[in-house]
Amino acid sequence: MYDIGIDLGTSSVKLLLVSDEGKTVNTVSRSYPLEFPHPGWSQQDPLKWWDAVCDGIPELIRDIDAGEVAGIGTAGQMHGLVALDADGNVLRPAILWNDGRTSEETDYLNNEIGKEFLLSHTGNIAFAGFTAPKILWMKKHEPELFAKIDKIMLPKDYIDYRLTGRFVTDYSDAAGMLLLDVENKCWSEEMLEICGIRRSQMAELHESYDIIGTLLPDVAEKLGLSPDVTVVAGAGDNAAAAVGTGCLKEGQCNVSLGTSGTIFLPSEGFRHDPTGAVHAFNHAAGNYHLMGCMLSAASCLKWWVEEVCKSDDYNGLQEEAAGDGACSRLGENHVYFLPYLMGERAPHNDPFARGAFVGMSMDSGRADMTLAVLEGVAFALRDMLESARSLGITVDHSTLCGGGAKSDIWKTIIANVLKVRLDLPDEEQGPGLGGAMLSAYARGVYGSLDEAAAAYVHMGGKVEPDEQLMAKYEEKYKVFRSIYPVLKPIYPGC
Repeated sequence: MYDIGIDLGTSSVKLLLVSDEGKTVNTVSRSYPLEFPHPGWSQQDPLKWWDAVCDGIPELIRDIDAGEVAGIGTAGQMHGLVALDADGNVLRPAILWNDGRTSEETDYLNNEIGKEFLLSHTGNIAFAGFTAPKILWMKKHEPELFAKIDKIMLPKDYIDYRLTGRFVTDYSDAAGMLLLDVENKCWSEEMLEICGIRRSQMAELHESYDIIGTLLPDVAEKLGLSPDVTVVAGAGDNAAAAVGTGCLKEGQCNVSLGTSGTIFLPSEGFRHDPTGAVHAFNHAAGNYHLMGCMLSAASCLKWWVEEVCKSDDYNGLQEEAAGDGACSRLGENHVYFLPYLMGERAPHNDPFARGAFVGMSMDSGRADMTLAVLEGVAFALRDMLESARSLGITVDHSTLCGGGAKSDIWKTIIANVLKVRLDLPDEEQGPGLGGAMLSAYARGVYGSLDEAAAAYVHMGGKVEPDEQLMAKYEEKYKVFRSIYPVLKPIYPGC
């Protein structure tokens, strides 16, 4: 039998077909456009997500007996606001996780409602990307549409809704809305009241591995699947990626280097960062986790290579930047890059922050700039890890996933900047694999997620940090940390 994992990303959906033995049999991707109607805004049409899923699944299963597909598990980009009317119609493009339009609403929540209130009721402070500020923005700027809202959901929950007709969410994704009492796993009535929404507009809450229903008959026919296929609640992409890399228990860590970048730290009990720099969320494994998130990670390299260098030679540019053997340039760069192209979340919580190159001279060239981009992302990951370490958390090794994890040079930089050993899964499928694992566990194929991880997740290598290179990057990191406070006064909104 097989499970389908759906990874609803920011630029595309990735579909995985995974056997009960944990082998990925096929993968299919479908892209869809992003809309940037104003500087700092980011939105997307949920109907295009659904079209992409419907177009991709028939191709995914074309070489197998479709009757052998038994379950579906979804994972998706977090925090996005999907608003439906009473007839199930999408009211407006979804406002995405990397959208920065809600600075006033975020300031209102943090400064007038108060960070202490937010921490006590949700475990987190407000960030511009969270869902609650988006709801307040819509209430103020689109009151006629706001009045028509019947259902508020997250991106992957819209896919589940179209698959099953069920209006549900899971704790790991709901935790990023700033509407959930994370510790007690229930909607915060106080936060719903502050945002002017009713409990009936919020989805039914489930664990990520709960089966929420089966496929609607017309959907099953359209996809070429049996209507008996089960669908689990699924998870937010970072929690699903952690499951997909076997990062399930306290003491483990996962670094994700995708469009955004995250540090993910499971915790058996609820704990939160009193400064709010690190998020306190629920884990898809049923426990909790701490997470730091930077808004632009691998997307910084994509911007540099494609938009600035007008190239598609990622490997060539990175090799040029790193040098070779005795001529290695790692740790020797004099140029620094702030990777805040969409503002920044952890640890600065500044939607107005912007990217910058600093330290250039007449002998600076393309290689210096490329290396600065790779190092800048690694330094920003270090910022988040230091926030976690300040809570007494010890991290000496981590798994690494995401598109950026394919870069040998970047892996070396990250291991030495973070001062950790990186363990590399031999199959890089991230959130989609986690969704499939949740589905297989829910169907009873495995007795626990630990058993599923033992079958699905295998390490294909590791990167050990080097003492001399760690020392070089420690000095570079100190300089990096000094740059943002100096530039902050010139950012818009200050």
